[in-house]
Amino acid sequence: MNLRQLIEKNRTVRRFDESHTVSAETLVSLVDLARLSASGANRQPLKYILVTEPDRRELVFPCLAWAGYLTNWEGPAPGERPAAYIIILGDKEISDSFGVDHGIASQSIMLGATEAGLSGCIIASVKKERLRSAMEIPRDYEILLVLALGKAAEEVVLETATDNDIKYWRDEKGIHHVPKRSLDEIILHR
Repeated sequence: MNLRQLIEKNRTVRRFDESHTVSAETLVSLVDLARLSASGANRQPLKYILVTEPDRRELVFPCLAWAGYLTNWEGPAPGERPAAYIIILGDKEISDSFGVDHGIASQSIMLGATEAGLSGCIIASVKKERLRSAMEIPRDYEILLVLALGKAAEEVVLETATDNDIKYWRDEKGIHHVPKRSLDEIILHR
């Protein structure tokens, strides 16, 4: 699979086959991709909490919001929840600003997950204090993102955005549609 194919296949997924497990070793290999990625001023201030055990996953799940545009959906039902999470933290003893490091790291992890046959969702809408308490995260670390990972249990299709409408939606068959702006719209000058 070339890079373009990998990026096209790397879609945000919010429903998973919860019976498909993801090992801690797989998460370690994905975090290693993030470790090798670019970091502002090479500070490398990110730290990670890996969550694979069912009881710990149950602590993370209620701390997350799942799909702002799907207003009548409260998130994945039991059996459709992620098999693993990676919590990305910023170490405030290394830096007080994390720039875009967590975005770069997340994309590296998600591309690696896609290559490994997994899917995921980068979640920034996190009840941080609830998560901090549930996972006993020290205050030296800023909670930046949570990555939900597992085997996809939904189909996601890309389509061209029309009338400036970029809201994702699900059709009557449960297929998740993601409108993307056209290349001509986003390139201002050639």
